[in-house]
Formats: sequence, structure tokens, C-alpha cells
Amino acid sequence: MKLLSLPAVPVEAVTEWVGRQVKQRVPEADMNERDPEFIARMLGPTWELVRLYFRPDVRGLERIPERGPVLVVGNHSGGNTSPEVIVTALAFNRHFGPRRPFYQLAHNLVMLVPILGPVLGKWGTIAANPESARSALRSGATVLVYPGGDWEVHRPAWEGDRIDFAGRTGFLRLAWQENVPIVPMVNYGAHQNHLILTRGDRLARLLRLDRMLRLKVFPISLAVPWGLNISDLAGHLPLPVKVTIEFLEPVDLRAELGPEPDWERAYDHITGIMQRALSRLADEADLPIIG
Repeated sequence: MKLLSLPAVPVEAVTEWVGRQVKQRVPEADMNERDPEFIARMLGPTWELVRLYFRPDVRGLERIPERGPVLVVGNHSGGNTSPEVIVTALAFNRHFGPRRPFYQLAHNLVMLVPILGPVLGKWGTIAANPESARSALRSGATVLVYPGGDWEVHRPAWEGDRIDFAGRTGFLRLAWQENVPIVPMVNYGAHQNHLILTRGDRLARLLRLDRMLRLKVFPISLAVPWGLNISDLAGHLPLPVKVTIEFLEPVDLRAELGPEPDWERAYDHITGIMQRALSRLADEADLPIIG
């Protein structure tokens, strides 16, 4: 009896098809989804919960210019459940009020999570891409970006005091083209909310996650409630770490570096400022988790 054989499907074709499906399902950035009334209602009780659980110490909010577009650039920590993102959004809205437009750029997959994506949209979270960021800045908003993305947020536990943007300079080009100040922001403590063992970047390349899902990592960690946590796509329950965040002095790239862009020099300048501040915060911490 002759068996029917199925035609072989090229791996490249599958990879491209999955990538297209994911891209098509990412919602268009709609800045009108940000809901100041919703933020005002949720701000008080949400801050109280976060204050009790993460004991946030937020410094330097007064360094953010009072008016005009601003690009806030932060180091990313703590896996897919990132306490510093929550603390930063709440602290900004408490300080400046919900009426001041504030947008946070997030990975495409975050915006695709049912229920979570629409709720984050009400807080001002939009899919991370240059067009969205440019539109937000041109509207006069403050925009928060984590250039290190999935690479930095899943760095191993022993690199918790390290700035690692993986050489990405898109945020610099954005600030230069839109002629807006950069406010560097560093956080320490959030990375301890679970124990990341490896980024799994080699495995991510093997699985072609970069081309399908825009993921350069496939992390492995120890986390509540899973124990051994593979990929962190389902998130995890963060440990009650103490989160310290500090906003640094604004940087005008043209004033600091001259009229011609030198991306390598600009990258070293910004990451150097942030690394020195992060190392200082790390030196202040006495004990892991407790702070």
C-alpha cells in the first residue's frame, strides 16, 4: 500500500508566515486610548498596593522638564513582569497629574495579551516602533522607552547592576530628529524579583523567535509560582523587592555633543551617565530583595 506523503514546508516560509500574522495583529498605536479619567480613578488605590509591595523610592521627578516633549530613557529589569514600569508610570502620573500626556513603549507581544493590552492602553502604553514614538513626541507628550528591550530585561541575575542596550541607537536618532531632550532614568532592585539563569539567546536564534516574534531571547529563570520558568511568556509573580528609581538631569544631545551626530559617542555618553548612576544605587543597597 502506497502512503501519501505530505509536501515539505520550507522553514523560511513558516517563519515568514508567523511573523506576518503576529505583525498584523498588533494594534495600531492610538494615543486617544489613553484615558486620564481612568488613570485618576485607579491611581490612588494602585499606588497604595505598589507602595506596600515594592516600597518604591522614586527620586528626581522634578528634573523632567515641566513642558514640551521629553524622551525618558530607562534600563529595563525583571523579566516580563517588570516592577519598574509600573512604579514609573504611577509616580509620573502622581507627580504631574493624569492630564499630562505620558506614553510608554512596549513590545508587540505585550499589546497582544487579552485584557492586559487594552488596560495598558488606558494608561498610555503603545506598541514600540519609531512611528508611534515620533507621533507621541510631536503631540507634546513625554515618552518612556527602554532601548535594551527583551535583551536587557532578561539579562542574568548577576548583571542586575549593568546597563545593556545591546548597542541600540534608535532612541538617540529619535531624540536628535525630533530635537527633544533625553532624561536618563535608572532603576535598581526590580531585577531581583525572580532569578534569571540565562537569556537563552542561542536557543532564540535556533527557534527563529527574532523573525517570528521579534524576540532575541528565550530566557530560563526560577520564579514564583512556576519554579523553573521557561520563556516567561506567561509572566510570573514578582517577589516583593524594593524598587529604587532615579531620574537624572536632562541631556540635550546637540549641546553636549555638537551639531553633527556621532551615534557611537552619543551612545557611550548616555549609557555612561546611566551606568554611573546605576552603580551608585547598587552600592546603596544592603541586601537582595530587602534593599
